[in-house]
Amino acid sequence: QVQLVESGGGLAQPGGSLRLSCTGSGFTFAGYSINWVRQAPGKGLEWVSEINNIGASTWYADSVKGRFTISRDNVKKTLYLQMNDLKLEDTAVYYCATGGQRAPRRDVGHWGQGTQVTVSS
Repeated sequence: QVQLVESGGGLAQPGGSLRLSCTGSGFTFAGYSINWVRQAPGKGLEWVSEINNIGASTWYADSVKGRFTISRDNVKKTLYLQMNDLKLEDTAVYYCATGGQRAPRRDVGHWGQGTQVTVSS
């Protein structure tokens, strides 16, 4: 059974940092590109970042470029998202998801349950 479990969300102040983690099980973690996708309150899904299966290539949405860093540890079967210089508009539930998610769809790939990130002063 494929499982993705996110952690690390919480409350941060504007300009602060958080590090999200996503641990996978039930599939060959190192065989898949994985994405971070977020959903802000009252809004649709927004693709945030993707990393290829070996971590050699990364891609970012313009809204987070230069502030967020995606990485992975295939031995630990864990995906990370280092979020720096957080802004109010980064408030969202953050999901890790397999599959092509540049136009995110919940019926594509496998998704975790999400972790809440709240940026507030």
